[in-house]
Amino acid sequence: MTRFRTRLARVALIVLAPLIIAGCGVNVIPTKEEAAKAQWAEVQNQYQRRSDLIPNLVNTVKGYAAQEKSTLVEVTEARASATQVKVDASTITNPAQFQQFEQAQDKLSGVLGRLMMIQERYPDLKSNQNFLALQSQLEGTENRIAIARRDYNTSVQDFNTTLRTFPQILFAKTIHSASKPMVLFSAAPQAQSAPTVSFDTAPPPAPAGSTPGSPPPAAPATK
Repeated sequence: MTRFRTRLARVALIVLAPLIIAGCGVNVIPTKEEAAKAQWAEVQNQYQRRSDLIPNLVNTVKGYAAQEKSTLVEVTEARASATQVKVDASTITNPAQFQQFEQAQDKLSGVLGRLMMIQERYPDLKSNQNFLALQSQLEGTENRIAIARRDYNTSVQDFNTTLRTFPQILFAKTIHSASKPMVLFSAAPQAQSAPTVSFDTAPPPAPAGSTPGSPPPAAPATK
Protein backbone atom coordinates (compact mmCIF):
# COMPACT_ATOMS: atom_id res chain seq x y z
CA MET A 1 0.00 0.00 0.00
CA THR A 2 2.87 2.32 0.82
CA ARG A 3 4.51 1.68 -2.54
CA PHE A 4 1.21 2.39 -4.32
CA ARG A 5 0.88 5.71 -2.52
CA THR A 6 4.47 6.62 -3.35
CA ARG A 7 3.93 5.88 -7.04
CA LEU A 8 0.65 7.78 -7.02
CA ALA A 9 2.38 10.77 -5.43
CA ARG A 10 5.08 10.72 -8.11
CA VAL A 11 2.56 10.54 -10.92
CA ALA A 12 0.62 13.42 -9.38
CA LEU A 13 3.83 15.46 -9.10
CA ILE A 14 4.69 14.81 -12.76
CA VAL A 15 1.20 15.88 -13.84
CA LEU A 16 0.94 18.88 -11.56
CA ALA A 17 4.50 20.20 -11.91
CA PRO A 18 3.98 21.83 -15.34
CA LEU A 19 0.76 23.41 -14.13
CA ILE A 20 2.46 24.76 -11.03
CA ILE A 21 5.35 26.12 -13.05
CA ALA A 22 3.02 27.71 -15.58
CA GLY A 23 0.94 29.20 -12.80
CA CYS A 24 3.94 30.90 -11.22
CA GLY A 25 4.70 32.70 -14.50
CA VAL A 26 7.95 31.07 -15.52
CA ASN A 27 6.85 31.15 -19.19
CA VAL A 28 6.03 34.86 -19.26
CA ILE A 29 9.53 36.02 -20.23
CA PRO A 30 10.06 33.62 -23.18
CA THR A 31 6.52 34.29 -24.39
CA LYS A 32 7.06 38.05 -24.50
CA GLU A 33 10.54 37.60 -25.92
CA GLU A 34 9.20 35.59 -28.85
CA ALA A 35 6.47 38.18 -29.42
CA ALA A 36 9.09 40.94 -29.66
CA LYS A 37 11.21 38.86 -32.04
CA ALA A 38 8.17 38.34 -34.25
CA GLN A 39 7.66 42.11 -34.43
CA TRP A 40 11.33 42.55 -35.30
CA ALA A 41 10.92 40.07 -38.16
CA GLU A 42 8.00 42.17 -39.44
CA VAL A 43 10.17 45.31 -39.37
CA GLN A 44 12.81 43.53 -41.45
CA ASN A 45 10.16 42.26 -43.85
CA GLN A 46 8.82 45.76 -44.53
CA TYR A 47 12.30 47.22 -45.02
CA GLN A 48 13.06 44.45 -47.50
CA ARG A 49 9.83 45.23 -49.31
CA ARG A 50 10.96 48.86 -49.69
CA SER A 51 14.42 47.83 -50.82
CA ASP A 52 12.91 45.68 -53.57
CA LEU A 53 10.93 48.66 -54.91
CA ILE A 54 13.88 51.02 -55.22
CA PRO A 55 15.65 49.66 -58.36
CA ASN A 56 12.48 49.97 -60.47
CA LEU A 57 11.79 53.40 -59.02
CA VAL A 58 15.29 54.65 -59.79
CA ASN A 59 15.18 53.28 -63.34
CA THR A 60 11.80 54.91 -63.98
CA VAL A 61 13.01 58.30 -62.75
CA LYS A 62 16.23 57.91 -64.76
CA GLY A 63 14.19 57.48 -67.92
CA TYR A 64 12.67 60.94 -67.51
CA ALA A 65 15.27 62.79 -65.45
CA ALA A 66 18.67 61.34 -66.27
CA GLN A 67 20.25 64.70 -65.46
CA GLU A 68 19.36 64.22 -61.78
CA LYS A 69 22.37 61.94 -61.55
CA SER A 70 23.55 62.99 -58.09
CA THR A 71 20.22 62.17 -56.45
CA LEU A 72 19.89 58.88 -58.30
CA VAL A 73 23.40 57.86 -57.27
CA GLU A 74 22.74 58.90 -53.68
CA VAL A 75 19.60 56.73 -53.50
CA THR A 76 21.41 53.76 -55.02
CA GLU A 77 24.33 54.10 -52.61
CA ALA A 78 22.04 54.54 -49.59
CA ARG A 79 20.16 51.39 -50.57
CA ALA A 80 23.44 49.48 -50.93
CA SER A 81 24.61 50.68 -47.51
CA ALA A 82 21.32 49.68 -45.89
CA THR A 83 21.34 46.20 -47.41
CA GLN A 84 24.98 45.63 -46.43
CA VAL A 85 24.14 45.95 -42.73
CA LYS A 86 23.76 42.37 -41.60
CA VAL A 87 21.02 41.81 -39.04
CA ASP A 88 19.54 38.80 -37.27
CA ALA A 89 17.76 38.00 -34.01
CA SER A 90 20.83 39.04 -32.00
CA THR A 91 20.75 42.58 -33.46
CA ILE A 92 17.95 43.70 -31.16
CA THR A 93 20.08 43.03 -28.06
CA ASN A 94 23.19 44.68 -29.52
CA PRO A 95 22.87 48.50 -29.24
CA ALA A 96 25.78 49.26 -31.60
CA GLN A 97 24.61 46.91 -34.34
CA PHE A 98 21.00 48.04 -33.95
CA GLN A 99 22.01 51.70 -34.23
CA GLN A 100 23.97 50.97 -37.40
CA PHE A 101 20.91 49.34 -38.95
CA GLU A 102 18.58 52.13 -37.84
CA GLN A 103 20.83 54.91 -39.13
CA ALA A 104 21.28 53.22 -42.51
CA GLN A 105 17.51 52.83 -42.96
CA ASP A 106 16.78 56.38 -41.81
CA LYS A 107 19.35 57.74 -44.27
CA LEU A 108 17.65 55.81 -47.06
CA SER A 109 14.28 57.25 -46.01
CA GLY A 110 15.71 60.75 -46.30
CA VAL A 111 17.19 60.37 -49.77
CA LEU A 112 14.03 58.67 -51.01
CA GLY A 113 12.09 61.73 -49.95
CA ARG A 114 14.40 63.91 -52.04
CA LEU A 115 14.07 61.55 -54.99
CA MET A 116 10.31 61.92 -54.95
CA MET A 117 10.62 65.71 -55.05
CA ILE A 118 12.08 65.44 -58.54
CA GLN A 119 8.69 64.65 -60.03
CA GLU A 120 7.53 68.25 -59.69
CA ARG A 121 10.18 69.36 -62.18
CA TYR A 122 9.19 66.77 -64.77
CA PRO A 123 5.48 66.72 -65.72
CA ASP A 124 5.94 63.67 -67.95
CA LEU A 125 7.39 61.72 -65.04
CA LYS A 126 4.68 62.94 -62.71
CA SER A 127 1.99 61.52 -65.00
CA ASN A 128 3.79 58.28 -65.91
CA GLN A 129 1.63 55.31 -64.91
CA ASN A 130 4.56 53.14 -63.89
CA PHE A 131 5.93 55.92 -61.69
CA LEU A 132 2.53 56.53 -60.12
CA ALA A 133 2.19 52.82 -59.29
CA LEU A 134 5.66 52.71 -57.74
CA GLN A 135 4.95 55.91 -55.82
CA SER A 136 1.78 54.40 -54.38
CA GLN A 137 3.60 51.20 -53.40
CA LEU A 138 6.41 53.17 -51.77
CA GLU A 139 3.98 55.29 -49.78
CA GLY A 140 2.13 52.20 -48.58
CA THR A 141 5.38 50.48 -47.64
CA GLU A 142 6.63 53.49 -45.69
CA ASN A 143 3.38 53.53 -43.75
CA ARG A 144 3.75 49.83 -42.97
CA ILE A 145 7.32 50.43 -41.83
CA ALA A 146 6.14 53.10 -39.41
CA ILE A 147 3.48 50.75 -38.03
CA ALA A 148 5.93 47.84 -37.76
CA ARG A 149 8.42 49.99 -35.87
CA ARG A 150 5.71 51.21 -33.53
CA ASP A 151 4.46 47.69 -32.81
CA TYR A 152 8.03 46.50 -32.29
CA ASN A 153 8.70 49.27 -29.77
CA THR A 154 5.50 48.38 -27.90
CA SER A 155 6.48 44.70 -27.64
CA VAL A 156 10.05 45.48 -26.63
CA GLN A 157 8.97 47.95 -23.97
CA ASP A 158 6.65 45.32 -22.52
CA PHE A 159 9.41 42.69 -22.59
CA ASN A 160 12.06 44.98 -21.07
CA THR A 161 9.70 46.04 -18.30
CA THR A 162 8.94 42.38 -17.53
CA LEU A 163 12.65 41.65 -17.07
CA ARG A 164 12.91 44.35 -14.40
CA THR A 165 9.71 43.89 -12.40
CA PHE A 166 8.75 41.44 -9.66
CA PRO A 167 8.19 38.52 -9.75
CA GLN A 168 9.62 38.03 -13.26
CA ILE A 169 12.94 39.57 -12.29
CA LEU A 170 13.56 36.42 -10.21
CA PHE A 171 13.31 34.27 -13.33
CA ALA A 172 15.32 36.83 -15.35
CA LYS A 173 18.18 36.41 -12.89
CA THR A 174 18.02 32.62 -12.82
CA ILE A 175 16.16 30.40 -15.30
CA HIS A 176 16.00 33.03 -18.09
CA SER A 177 19.35 34.71 -17.47
CA ALA A 178 20.14 34.43 -21.20
CA SER A 179 17.25 36.78 -22.06
CA LYS A 180 18.63 40.29 -22.48
CA PRO A 181 16.89 43.68 -22.80
CA MET A 182 16.16 44.68 -26.39
CA VAL A 183 16.88 47.98 -28.13
CA LEU A 184 14.11 50.40 -29.06
CA PHE A 185 13.90 52.44 -32.24
CA SER A 186 14.68 56.05 -31.43
CA ALA A 187 12.10 58.78 -31.89
CA ALA A 188 14.01 60.56 -34.67
CA PRO A 189 11.56 62.64 -36.78
CA GLN A 190 12.64 61.02 -40.05
CA ALA A 191 12.05 57.59 -38.52
CA GLN A 192 8.52 58.37 -37.38
CA SER A 193 7.00 59.59 -40.62
CA ALA A 194 6.99 58.31 -44.15
CA PRO A 195 8.74 60.43 -46.77
CA THR A 196 6.31 62.76 -48.49
CA VAL A 197 5.77 61.57 -52.02
CA SER A 198 4.09 64.65 -53.44
CA PHE A 199 5.29 68.21 -53.14
CA ASP A 200 3.78 71.45 -54.29
CA THR A 201 6.15 73.70 -56.13
CA ALA A 202 7.40 76.56 -53.99
CA PRO A 203 5.90 79.98 -54.73
CA PRO A 204 8.25 82.55 -56.26
CA PRO A 205 9.97 84.81 -53.72
CA ALA A 206 8.25 88.09 -52.96
CA PRO A 207 9.89 91.26 -54.38
CA ALA A 208 12.21 93.07 -52.02
CA GLY A 209 10.44 95.49 -49.77
CA SER A 210 7.01 93.93 -50.14
CA THR A 211 4.98 92.42 -47.32
CA PRO A 212 3.25 89.03 -47.38
CA GLY A 213 -0.17 89.25 -49.02
CA SER A 214 0.47 92.64 -50.63
CA PRO A 215 0.09 93.12 -54.38
CA PRO A 216 3.27 93.33 -56.46
CA PRO A 217 4.67 96.84 -56.92
CA ALA A 218 3.52 98.73 -59.99
CA ALA A 219 5.87 98.88 -62.94
CA PRO A 220 7.56 102.26 -63.37
CA ALA A 221 5.87 104.57 -65.87
CA THR A 222 7.52 104.91 -69.24
CA LYS A 223 8.02 108.22 -70.92
